Amino acid sequence: MEPLQTEVRPLQVIAVANRKGGTGKTTLTVNMAAELAAQGKRVLLIDLDTQGHCAVGLGVKITKDTPTVHSLFKYPELGLQTSIHQTAYEHLSIAPADPLYEHGEGLRDNTILRSALAAPEMSQQFDVVIIDTPPSHDILLLNALISAHWLIVPYVPHPLSFEGVCQLTRVLFKIISGDNKNLKVAGFLPMMAAEHIRVHRTVKKKVAQQFGASKVLPGIRNDISLAESFAVGKPIRYFAPKSRAAEDFATLREFLLTLCP
Repeated sequence: MEPLQTEVRPLQVIAVANRKGGTGKTTLTVNMAAELAAQGKRVLLIDLDTQGHCAVGLGVKITKDTPTVHSLFKYPELGLQTSIHQTAYEHLSIAPADPLYEHGEGLRDNTILRSALAAPEMSQQFDVVIIDTPPSHDILLLNALISAHWLIVPYVPHPLSFEGVCQLTRVLFKIISGDNKNLKVAGFLPMMAAEHIRVHRTVKKKVAQQFGASKVLPGIRNDISLAESFAVGKPIRYFAPKSRAAEDFATLREFLLTLCP
C-alpha cells in the first residue's frame, strides 16, 4: 500500500511597498505576519529593508554574526534556509535584514529571491511569505516585486506619501508587463489614518479616484499603542489586544485570508 501523499499548496507571496519612506511598511508587515500566524498559517517574514526593524518588532535580537536574508544577494547558492529564524510566536519565522548591507552590493540579478522561494522546501515549510521592502528603487525592491503574487501599498494620507504611491505604480507597470505578469495589486492601505483631518480625507479620495475605490482597503487608525508595541518587541495583537489598532488589524486579517485561504 502506497503512503499517503500530503498535498503541498502553492506558496503565497505578499510584498509590502511604497517608494516613500515612513509610510508604516514595517508596522504593517510585522502585524500582518502575526495575524496570519495566529490563524495557523505558517508565515515567513522576509525583511529586505536594511533598517532591520522587522526583527525589532518581533523581539528578535540581531548581532553581527546573525545570518540574514541579504547574504542571499551575494551568495545565492546559500538559499534562504540559512537565514530563517523562528520567532517567539508559533508559526511565525523571520529572515532578518543585515543593517550593514550596502545598497548596490551583490549580484545584479532581479530574480534571486524568486528562485530561492521556488525551492521545494519553502512551500513544504511555509504557507505565506510576507516581504518588507526598502523605499529605494533598487535590486532589493525589484526582487520583492518579481517574487510576489500580491502587493499591498501602505500610505499615510499625506501628499508626499501619495507621490510615493504614484512613483511605485510606474515601477509596477514595468514589472507587470515584463518579469512578473502574475503580480496583482491587492490594495492601497491608509496608515495612521484620521478621518477628522481634512488632508487625510482628501488624499484618500485621490487614491480612490486614481486606482479605484474598491482598491482602497480599510485603514489602520493612528494609535500610540503601535509605537509602544515595537518598543517591547510585540505585535499589537499581543501587546494591546483591545486597542483600536488591534481591531483594525483584525479587520485586515479577514481580507488577507481571502488572498491566502
